[in-house]
Amino acid sequence: MAISTEKPPTSPHLAEETVDFYRRAMQTFEDAGVPFLVGGAYAFARYTGIERHTKDFDVFVRPGDFDRALAALAGQGWQAKRTFSHWLGKAYQGTDFVDVIFSSGNGVARVDDEWFAHAVQEDVFGRRVPLVPAEEMIWSKSFIMERERFDGADVSHLFHCCMETLDWDRLLRRFDANGGWRVLLAHLVLFGYIYPGHAARVPQRVIESLADRLRREATGPPAKADENLCRGPILSRSQYLFDILRWGYEDARERPIGNMSADEIARWTSAAEEDGDASQLEALENG
Repeated sequence: MAISTEKPPTSPHLAEETVDFYRRAMQTFEDAGVPFLVGGAYAFARYTGIERHTKDFDVFVRPGDFDRALAALAGQGWQAKRTFSHWLGKAYQGTDFVDVIFSSGNGVARVDDEWFAHAVQEDVFGRRVPLVPAEEMIWSKSFIMERERFDGADVSHLFHCCMETLDWDRLLRRFDANGGWRVLLAHLVLFGYIYPGHAARVPQRVIESLADRLRREATGPPAKADENLCRGPILSRSQYLFDILRWGYEDARERPIGNMSADEIARWTSAAEEDGDASQLEALENG
């Protein structure tokens, strides 16, 4: 099945002033010379034809352009802030906002030049703009397995619509760091479960490569460096807190293994409670 040629949604459910705000934000980046990619629901609709009418607008920039992007938006008189120093900023006009993103909440999927080199051009709100590539969208979504949010269905839908056009060598390379290849394999196994009639569409060489790695790891001795490591927090910022705080496991998100500082992890964990996912935090606090 070839990549979807469906157009991104025009969002008839959005107020015209909201759409105008998004258009002005894109124009602001262009005027300031800040390269950007549109992601989120608009890129997802381009690749799958599945439209979701959300009230946020995701724009991706290189880490080195992040502060400049926020400054450009603030120059329009909008409230702009660096919400989380390791991946996300926001700009507001009233209740409308733009998310300015240069990484992912777990620090894994940092934007780099390849995001831009492989971007797909599309019309969004009447403007011709580059979209986040399907491969990088799969990469970033694959690690989201929170109690309140699991993006596995999005990953399976992207596989379903883009399987034959994906750059598998790039995708394998994206998942290579920090044991991420196991996450890719898990999603491919789930894809075959969800769509049994399409399981054979997964390239055989990809399955063989990942299965061979799994086989070698299962039959060999564990790496000494990994004995006290927990990668659970990469998948969920709250559901593996017990492992880190009570069982003494090392958090795989923290430098030098991951891309986050201890302060960034603490702030991101605290935000989980603010977002309503306080179950493990409460259990830890209550003994």
